[in-house]
Amino acid sequence: MEMESTKLLIVDDLPENLRALNALIRGEGRAVFQAASGEEALALLLEHDFALAILDVQMPEMDGFELAELMRGTDKTRHIPIVFVSAAGKELNYAFKGYETGAVDFLYKPLDADAVRSKVNVFVDLYCQRREIRRRVEQQEATMGELQAAQEELQRALHMRDDFMSMVAHELRTPLNTLYLESQMRKMQLERGTLPALDSAQTRRMVERDERQIRSMIRLIDDMLDVSRIRSGTMSIRPCDTELLPLLERVVADLETQAANAGSLISLNASHNVSGCWDEFRIEQVIVNLLTNALRYGGGQPVAVTLSSTPTQAMIEVADHGPGIALEQQVRIFEPFERVGGKDAPAGLGLGLYISRQLAEAHGGQLAVSSRVGEGAVFSLVLPRQSAQPA
Repeated sequence: MEMESTKLLIVDDLPENLRALNALIRGEGRAVFQAASGEEALALLLEHDFALAILDVQMPEMDGFELAELMRGTDKTRHIPIVFVSAAGKELNYAFKGYETGAVDFLYKPLDADAVRSKVNVFVDLYCQRREIRRRVEQQEATMGELQAAQEELQRALHMRDDFMSMVAHELRTPLNTLYLESQMRKMQLERGTLPALDSAQTRRMVERDERQIRSMIRLIDDMLDVSRIRSGTMSIRPCDTELLPLLERVVADLETQAANAGSLISLNASHNVSGCWDEFRIEQVIVNLLTNALRYGGGQPVAVTLSSTPTQAMIEVADHGPGIALEQQVRIFEPFERVGGKDAPAGLGLGLYISRQLAEAHGGQLAVSSRVGEGAVFSLVLPRQSAQPA
């Protein structure tokens, strides 16, 4: 980084004095500004930050002392060291008045070249030291700010981790408890010889109930693995020829029981099939996430799935009639571990929408939401008919 020049100001009404003083104090890394009057000096002082001002005492209109008093009365110039240049024979009177107005030192005419250079060097060195100290303090403050921000982010991450582990434990405990109680009950009946004879329908219901619990745990684990893959950059998609209408029909049929348990109904609206090159498994995952959310937050109201297309795009919309999503939450819900409603939200890890948006973008598409409080929500998945190549 290029070092900023140290600026010096010399003020004298006689040009020859300015030239002589300039020749004495100029040097590498210094910029010498000259003023022939107090008015010119004030204009320069307001524009630049000077390390030192050398003022001639005897000038017409505004003398050096008057200029010094004005400098000491302004915040921008109050800190600038002042050195007066005075004529020989009047040192005592001028010195007394000069120090009253804040002078740092005096130079006496005729000027001693070595004394002038020595004094100026001292003030320049002091100024450079102060500037370096100020720069280091600013760097330290910036570093402290970064450290504080990093610490806050770390605390947030730790808090999120704790919340996440708590949610995972809660979500896994429910299906595990159900499976455990079922197995304990059957074990006790076997030991007592009281296990009732089960017909095929009862056996099927028992197996289906166990299967739902196991599937629930597998999905939780899959979601956590997907988040890990996304964050490590190892999430991949495998595009192939895919037809969306049969995929949607299959998903809707699979979720009919879940919809009935929620007191809801899923309708599928599609005037024609839409085909393209997508990862069928991942697209199905997105639709399942959207429908599961719609049933979870839809308040038992009907959920509608709509399929439409243009020559270049396919669109799948999932609409519910739930309480809707406030505008300030519509961005946040696509972040990991975020759920609408906070602590009062229905069960779930808050990963579905985050994973779904990442999968949509991996296909070169997008996932968005449109909602107003009290009017439900519509999630729109837009996919290009020719999927982007996976990274």
